Amino acid sequence: MSTPPPEFVVAAGHPLRWRLLTELARGDRQVHELTELAGQPQSLVSYHLGKLRGAALVTARRSSADGRDTYYTLDLARCSAMLADTGGALHPGLRLTPPGPVAADGARVLFLCTGNSSRSQMAEALLRHRTGGAVQAFSAGSNPKPIAPYAVAALADRGVPLGPARSKHLSEFAGERFDRVITLCDRVREVCPEFPGHPAPTHWSVPDPAADPAGRPAFDRVAAELDERLTFLLHTLTPPTEAS
Repeated sequence: MSTPPPEFVVAAGHPLRWRLLTELARGDRQVHELTELAGQPQSLVSYHLGKLRGAALVTARRSSADGRDTYYTLDLARCSAMLADTGGALHPGLRLTPPGPVAADGARVLFLCTGNSSRSQMAEALLRHRTGGAVQAFSAGSNPKPIAPYAVAALADRGVPLGPARSKHLSEFAGERFDRVITLCDRVREVCPEFPGHPAPTHWSVPDPAADPAGRPAFDRVAAELDERLTFLLHTLTPPTEAS
């Protein structure tokens, strides 16, 4: 008696759903962006996003910049687990084990949010800590505010020292080159400047823990989300090439 195909094959096997997953693997997107990228009607894109959400491959949250918009996020950790199960369902020898990430020595990554008080500071510290400084991490904001004490505490619980950090305006990095610019705030995404070399900004729609009435637990949740996203980011960084 034949068995049904694995859940990932069912969810991702449609060509348009695979295209949507491919785009979301590069960063969080709004539905109108996915519609433009896929070249398909919004109603069709929304239908297939619903299928992906039903399979728990994709999540959605309202934009903090405009509550009428929604950002869609690909759950890469769930994709990894489902792909491993998919290989194992066909043959035990095909159960995949992802290789460990390799730090790209000298790569430069800039994290941006509005206040540079929580999310971007935490991402900078986590990336620097995870790579032992091999990846050069920086952060800034469009409207800098004092660093949130809960952000410091959430990092300390993970064994990550924030060190002599300070909030910085994004203009401090004008004219500098980065291999990756990552916006963590829906508002700052709309005002993100262009940097030399024209690195296409990657957007991670991460909720502002300072705006969450839960207080400290919200910072812990954001730290965990950033840590998971950084795990997958490290697989995509490559050492910078010398400018000619």
